[in-house]
Amino acid sequence: MKHFFKFILPIISILFLNCNVFGQQTDDYSKKIDSLIQLNSPRPFNGVILITKNRKVIYKKAFGYSDFEKQKPLTLKDNFRIQSNSKQITAVLVLKEVEKGKIDLNEPIGKYLPNLKQSWADSVSVHQILNMSSGIVDIDKPLLFKPGTDFHYSNPAYGLLGQLIEKTTGKKFIEVANTLFKDLGMKNTYCHEKNKASSNLINGHWQTKDSIEVVNFKNLNFTDESWENFIPAGGIISNAIDLNIWDTKLHNGKILETKSYIAMIDSTIVDSDFTFSETKSNYGYGVNINKEKPHKYIGHAGRGLGYVNLKFYLPEKNLDVIILENVYNRDINIVYHYEKSIRKIVMDSKLVKL
Repeated sequence: MKHFFKFILPIISILFLNCNVFGQQTDDYSKKIDSLIQLNSPRPFNGVILITKNRKVIYKKAFGYSDFEKQKPLTLKDNFRIQSNSKQITAVLVLKEVEKGKIDLNEPIGKYLPNLKQSWADSVSVHQILNMSSGIVDIDKPLLFKPGTDFHYSNPAYGLLGQLIEKTTGKKFIEVANTLFKDLGMKNTYCHEKNKASSNLINGHWQTKDSIEVVNFKNLNFTDESWENFIPAGGIISNAIDLNIWDTKLHNGKILETKSYIAMIDSTIVDSDFTFSETKSNYGYGVNINKEKPHKYIGHAGRGLGYVNLKFYLPEKNLDVIILENVYNRDINIVYHYEKSIRKIVMDSKLVKL
């Protein structure tokens, strides 16, 4: 036995050494991200980053403060408003009702919401609302274009999807969404209710060139009705750990049936917003899809109320990237600066290219 250990231990040491060398060779992103987020130009970074590959954490960082006055450091467990990343959750809830036979994607929204008296209610389909080709600018205004012919990003349209879910389930949107989070093991994710305390939610901040201030939600002039309509578009709270659970399960067949998932990520509708991609991406059901070779990735960005975020997933690499910030710079040209820069680092790294 002694001779066995004398023989095997050097081999184990060599294997560990080789693993470390391989890890060093393939990690051409950590130091770049570390260096990037320490810069103060064109603005400081204040947030968390979580990257997983094959469901293992390969990079995690909390940098900056959840409370600037008290200089309380951020943690990966802190809750953020995820803003427009709420839309893919709403889209999933609609698709789950489709799977039950309660919604037909090609039927007009007016079929399910008979109280919707707008002239376009019988011409805009659920499918077109989901992929932002409905032309809805505001519920009480005419359509911007003929449904299905163009792209217009619309929060009010997703508010209608929340009403659709309530109609077909007979439950409040908040209840349906929170039940799904519980079923998925997303213990820190929930819909924000206007008059209730929000568990573990850190402050969002507005930043200008000269100042940074806490966003006071009570001063944002939401009515009970307008906030309820906004929740399906941007009113969900979560953290990096839970969002990784969501991405991993969504893109590995644990939430939707295959047919529903394919419908969600298969789109020819073009979104010209370059936050998500260096080129134009396609807009599916609550997600952007970048189809540029060599690797497809799927995700969404979100901003507002003092928060900024971006997350994306590469199915071929089982690679998930989540970036959440609780500071929103008023300069629209740099609001997504770090999100886009980190995306570029990851997409140019051996995480993707090997």
